[in-house]
Parts: sequence; C-alpha cells; structure tokens
Amino acid sequence: MNPFKEKPINLSSCFRNWKQLYPKPYNKDQIDPYTKARIILMNGTEFEANWFSHNFARHTTNNDLRRELAFTRSIEKQQQIRLSLLKPSNESILEHTISYEQLAVDLTAELAQRESDCYVKKALDFALLEDFDHLYRYSNLLEIEQGIKSEKLVGKYTEIMPARPTIAHHRFNVDNVKRPLFSKQLDKQSVLNTMIITAAEQQTMNYYMNVTNLVKSDLARKLYMEIAQVEEEHVTQYESLMDSGATWLEMLLWHEYTECYLYWSCFLTETDPYVKSIWEEHLKMEIAHLHKASELLEKYENKKWQEVIPDGDFPEPISLHENIEYVRNVLTNTVQFTGNFEEYININKLPKDANFFKYQNIINPTPEIVPSHIVIDTHIKDYGHDYRYEVAPNPIEQLRNRSCDNTCVGIVPNEAKSTDFSCNTFSYNNLSKNQLFKY
Repeated sequence: MNPFKEKPINLSSCFRNWKQLYPKPYNKDQIDPYTKARIILMNGTEFEANWFSHNFARHTTNNDLRRELAFTRSIEKQQQIRLSLLKPSNESILEHTISYEQLAVDLTAELAQRESDCYVKKALDFALLEDFDHLYRYSNLLEIEQGIKSEKLVGKYTEIMPARPTIAHHRFNVDNVKRPLFSKQLDKQSVLNTMIITAAEQQTMNYYMNVTNLVKSDLARKLYMEIAQVEEEHVTQYESLMDSGATWLEMLLWHEYTECYLYWSCFLTETDPYVKSIWEEHLKMEIAHLHKASELLEKYENKKWQEVIPDGDFPEPISLHENIEYVRNVLTNTVQFTGNFEEYININKLPKDANFFKYQNIINPTPEIVPSHIVIDTHIKDYGHDYRYEVAPNPIEQLRNRSCDNTCVGIVPNEAKSTDFSCNTFSYNNLSKNQLFKY
C-alpha cells in the first residue's frame, strides 16, 4: 500500500462527538495479549505525533502554519483518548504494566529482526534485554500484591525470567546518547523502526512517571520509580538515533507516514473485530493527515513528498508474535554489555574509572536499597523462590538460581560470558509466515 496514492477523506469529517468518542472497553479476561499491546503501541504513537506537533508549534512564528498544526493535532488527541479508554476500569495499573512490558519485548524483537542497519539493531537488542528484565520484576510484584501470574496475561507468548538485571541498567545518561542517523541515507524500514520504538518507549516512560504516585504500596512505588528512570535512558538512546538534521516539516511528514504504516499494520494483523474497525477508521484519518503534511511541505518548503520519502510503498506490516528463541539468543550473547558514549562495550573491557562504574557507585551504593532487587528478594522470602515462566533453563547460568537474586551480572567484570551483538543473524526474511502472524 502507498498512502500517498490513496484518496484522503475530508479532515473536518474526522471529528467525533462525545458518544462516538467513548469506546467499548475490552474484557481484560478475554482480550488477546497482542490486541492490548497494539492498543498501547498506538496510544504511544498518537502521543508522539501530538507532542511533536506541539513542539513544532513552539518553534515557528508562522501563525497560519500553527493553525494547520492545531487543526490536525486536535484530531490526533481525539484518537489518543479513544484508544486510552479501551482499557477497562477493572484492569489494575500493574496488570496493564505487564502488557506495556510485553509490548516492549516483542515489538523491539520484531523491529530488530527486520533491521538492516547494524547500529540500529545493536540499540534495539541492547534495550530489549532491559525491558525483558523489567517484565520479570513487575511480574514478581504482581504475584506478591495481587496473586496473579503474568504468564496468563502474556498468553505464554513471552517468557518471564531475569535478563541483564535492572540494577545494571543505571548508566550515566551521557552514555545513552548515540549517533544521529540521516533518513536520506537509511533504508525506509530503519527510519520507521527508530520512530516507532522512540514513540513506544516515550509512552512507557510517561506511563510509569504518571502512575508511580498512584500505586498503593511502597514496594510498588519504589519499583516504578526505578524503572521509570531506565525508560528515560531508553528514550534518550532511541531519540538520539532519529534524523536531527531533517526540517520540522520533513519530520512532520515522517510522523504521519509512520502513523499510517502502524494503523495499516494493526488493521491487517488484528483479531478483535471491534478493535479492528477502530484501526481502519483511524487509518483513513491518518491518510488525510499525511496528505495535509505533504501539502504543507510543498507550500512552505517547495518540496514534494518524494524528496523526503522516495518510495511511498509500505514495508511488510509490523506483526506482534512470540520471540522466545530470538530473546534467548540476545541474552546469551550480550548480557554483559553496557553503553559507552556512542557505542556498546563488554564491561570486562571498561576501565575502572568509566562513567558506568562511577554512576553505579552513586545510585546503587548497595543492592539492599535497590527496588528491583528488593521486589525479587521479597518474593523469595514469601514464596521460597522467584516467579518465572520459562520454556527452558535461563541461558545464563548465573541467572538460574531461583532462591537468590543475582545483582552482579552486567555490573561485575567476568561475572558471565558474552560474545557480541550480531547483525541480521535472525533476519526478518528468514522468519516463517506462521511466526510473523502467530496469535
């Protein structure tokens, strides 16, 4: 599909009244895990588009252009609130968090497996392990506080076990800033990947920052406090990859194109008829937004859309599916890596005065005060072991002990073996159709 060649609907027809805007929430006990994940993804994508538009408006003095942005932005905001309200009121913050982390794991793995740029793939694989460990920490908290096993919530599509421990995720944020990449030099899928994952991680960070003071127990408040800070690191990493040399109007076009691509992907892969109809409706709206962005690009910069996105045809649709083998492979090869300025490095090779060790000494002077460790320690004290859902033993031997939370892997040199990041070992083209569209 090429959205530039589709006939757009009238922008004014995109507005909805209050009755139309309020959706029927999903049944949390019946909904497919990946339908929930898609809803979270598109909520974050709409926020990203809205926030970008606000920032654009704050960096131009042209009021005619600002009015155009405001017009489209008001529709984007209606779309976002509609998606947000699909979540039912009886689904707890913590239950919803499990879906956030499942999305983070399986979306990142999906993007990494179709990524042709090795530098972008490294960034995806690196943060993948951290979100995977967050899923494990939140899942242990969920069983402690609500007696719910997360394997039910993730449909057993995603394993739940320790990866690079969260205590090792805390880096001095200068080490999360990576090299900016330029859209005119990248494969179209790579540009989409960086924009999609930035929006998804931004949404996760926003959610955790907003709910930290709403959860009831100190144990939960402290865990959200800690992991929200890691999500800030992830946003810093991913946004630094985006094309900072593009103009505001070029990036507006890319934002709208990305939204069209994601709604199209969701429509093609959705299994819930009601939610599928929302994806179709929003796709039509986004095609109209894309055509408006193209019109503004030509009016104010005298550029055709083809100068920004030469080939408007969509790549294969994004599909959320299980990635157990892929995640295990990344865990085996890279658990001992950390960020080091623009690159990633095995901590065995880091000098003792590196930023990573200095910051660890400040924020984690002792594991006993680290919330992510306290959660697992509490679960072990309550149940005699941690909570996991594994299809086989953890590929990292040091992470197999269920009666003791490891706080050394990823921090202490030579604590575990790691080789290096791979590039396209698990390529998108090698995945079977059953894997791509598994529900």
